[in-house]
Amino acid sequence: MKVVGISGTIVGAKTSVLVKLVLEEIKTVDPRSETIFLDLRDYNMEFCDGRKTELYNTDTQKIIKAVSSADAFLIGFPVFNCSMPAPLKNVFDLVPPDVFRNKVMGFVSNGGTYQHYLVIENQLKPIAGYFRAYVAPSYVYAHADHFGPNNEIQDIDVLKRIRDLAKEIVHMYRGLELKTKSVS
Repeated sequence: MKVVGISGTIVGAKTSVLVKLVLEEIKTVDPRSETIFLDLRDYNMEFCDGRKTELYNTDTQKIIKAVSSADAFLIGFPVFNCSMPAPLKNVFDLVPPDVFRNKVMGFVSNGGTYQHYLVIENQLKPIAGYFRAYVAPSYVYAHADHFGPNNEIQDIDVLKRIRDLAKEIVHMYRGLELKTKSVS
């Protein structure tokens, strides 16, 4: 299983901390899995404007290729103004929707209010539904108070939810893989 974890922002560090922790936990649950951390801060991604993939710059092509190669996804983002950040939306616009079809998708998010978890429920889950992806039942939302001074997670419940999400992603992928093999 190849899991691509996307830190869907170009500012801050909290989202990347969350994504990395879940990817590490996925490796603990399933050491055979391959995890790829895609931090959008590390790329000069161009905005989607309908061009063919090969006409975008190299960084944008790398993002499209990495996302397109995944068997499962971990989507991470901070909540800004009650919505996902533009760089993450841009990834969804750049990558063909069928890349996400019938694949497992999990979510982690962080923000400054305790109500911002609703962005996962009201925006990201419907997008995953449009893509026909299988959504892990749990997700991780971390408030700014859950992080320590060096952006480390200090909340025991958040750490438990990280472990639970990793287990769900692996479990769902394995179940879908077995179902696909038995149908073939």
